[in-house]
Amino acid sequence: MNSFSLKGKVALVTGAVHGIGFGIACALHEAGAKVAFNSLKQEEVDKAITAYQEAGVDAKGYVCDVTDETAVKAMVAQITTDIGAVDILVNNAGMIQRTPMLEMSPEDFRRVIDVNLNGPFIVSQAVLPAMVEKRQGKIINICSMMSELGRETVAGYAASKGGLKMLTKNIASEFGQYNIQCNGLGPGYIETPQTAPLREPQADGSRHPFDAFIVSKTPADRWGRVEDLTGPAVFLASPASDFVNGHILYVDGGILAYIGRQPK
Repeated sequence: MNSFSLKGKVALVTGAVHGIGFGIACALHEAGAKVAFNSLKQEEVDKAITAYQEAGVDAKGYVCDVTDETAVKAMVAQITTDIGAVDILVNNAGMIQRTPMLEMSPEDFRRVIDVNLNGPFIVSQAVLPAMVEKRQGKIINICSMMSELGRETVAGYAASKGGLKMLTKNIASEFGQYNIQCNGLGPGYIETPQTAPLREPQADGSRHPFDAFIVSKTPADRWGRVEDLTGPAVFLASPASDFVNGHILYVDGGILAYIGRQPK
């Protein structure tokens, strides 16, 4: 089991102030890593630090926009000074905008691409030189089922996550020779506070239509939980995955393998 240990490693999980990123950061800490995270606002960082402390995690928080190259370089340099060079990068920061394509402005489309695709490129570019120097490193990009599938109203999100899948493969191709592994983690539909309204029962006690739709498409017959992602994340961050590179690990309860139930 030592191959799953992250003892002595430094992990940066971008945007890890709640939800999936927070859960992954806590899991990496439990496996032995020192954890750093960022968010756009100081109040968000402060609130997250309190939550980490309550979870028994001594995390370092930084105010940084992942789309700002200068700010990202400064953050990575400060993390190196504070706790050491980044060994594990989880590109978790992201956004979604649900707008029909014909109603979505080019500016909004560019913003989604900027955060979800350019951000991981910029942060990866900032940490890779130290990884190359040490001849080891792990980059985990938080992809999505929308890296493979399309759905109405998420043109920008699907385009960005599809691009992130290919950025993952390209980083693996270019830096594998330095013992650096870059893989993607693709969550299915996960129970978080942000998705809670989609799971609330209707006034008549019936399931929310979207809740019923997702469960009907999932062989596991349920939504995923944040803890369903933590084990796969630790695996991809650990020496146990040293010969896994350019792979997208979908943790989706089987949605991508399933055509759906036959109507009754």
